[in-house]
Amino acid sequence: MAVPQNKVTRSRRNMRRSHDALVAANPNECPSCGELKRPHHVCPSCGQYADREVIAQAGEIDLDDDAA
Repeated sequence: MAVPQNKVTRSRRNMRRSHDALVAANPNECPSCGELKRPHHVCPSCGQYADREVIAQAGEIDLDDDAA
């Protein structure tokens, strides 16, 4: 069985865990709609990335009743 030979002190244990802390999100403002979005990601509200439309929103798409 894996049993530690010596006691690991609180200081050494906490130094090992120093990089495990969660970091807060860093939202940026979308240049087209002004909503907050994650950096280097498509804006969830307007669907644009780098000043071009990547995802068409559901309100903009014309769905025919015959096609559905």
